[in-house]
Amino acid sequence: MENVVIIGTGCAGLTAALYTARANLNPLVLTGLLPGGLLTTTSIVENFPGFPEGIDGYELMTRMQKQAERFGARVKFETLDSIDLSQRPFVLTVDGERVETKTVIISSGAGHRHLELENERLLEKKGVTFCATCDGALPMFRNQPVVVVGGGDSACEEASYLTRFASVVYLVHRRDSLRASRIMAERTLANPKIKPIWNSAVVDILDVKQDKVTGVQLRNLVTGAETTLDCTGVFVAIGHVPNTQVFRGQIELDANGYVIRKNGSETSVNGVFVAGDCSDPVYRQAITAAGMGCAAAIDCERFLAAEAI
Repeated sequence: MENVVIIGTGCAGLTAALYTARANLNPLVLTGLLPGGLLTTTSIVENFPGFPEGIDGYELMTRMQKQAERFGARVKFETLDSIDLSQRPFVLTVDGERVETKTVIISSGAGHRHLELENERLLEKKGVTFCATCDGALPMFRNQPVVVVGGGDSACEEASYLTRFASVVYLVHRRDSLRASRIMAERTLANPKIKPIWNSAVVDILDVKQDKVTGVQLRNLVTGAETTLDCTGVFVAIGHVPNTQVFRGQIELDANGYVIRKNGSETSVNGVFVAGDCSDPVYRQAITAAGMGCAAAIDCERFLAAEAI
């Protein structure tokens, strides 16, 4: 019987692991399909306190994991198949094995939002990608024109990173100005290799017949005119979807799938707590996720202590 199982190893999950480990709860931490969360796919993280020169996202998550493990957290590279929150102890199926636990901290994060185009799916890993730092240096993109779709901080970071490899980076955005923070937007628009394409949407990706990306079909959302833009890569950076599908029907979610928090980190199920991007549609920052992980761990510890009285 576990005291607590933490689902996810992003900033929220690993901070929760650190705090519950230091409270002698011997937490079991499940990495899921992406150990370290989305932050491992970024390059330099400039806004996490304590690193004045910035820090590589993968390195930051590795350090956080080692810190949690130092105090006894058990990190397992396993995936949650299913979960039963109808009664305690809660029952999890993890890579086919049954795990019982007194409490759960959900910190499953979020995944990349897709354009929902058929050719986006068919050409994924053949020129369509959701991570510039993962794939931007591949030979197929070097000295070639590429497209980044989006207008937020993530899209700007992807575009800036790709200027190291691509001949030109077209930044396609549905509006006439970027949604990114001022410093990120100014830095992006000042880069001569980044060419913004305003008021436009990608309506198709070419060319499935050649089994590789050769261009995109764009629609101007003001005039309705459609044009074709040649490129060898499409990097989709249009936001995230919470990774909460496995909890649907078991715990209260909002219309967009985010876990609803009640009274701090509590959820609609007694003994289940939540932290990070899977319950945060507003801030979605590494530091806020870490803070929420701390809060969930403290709430979990107090919950178990009260039961022991």
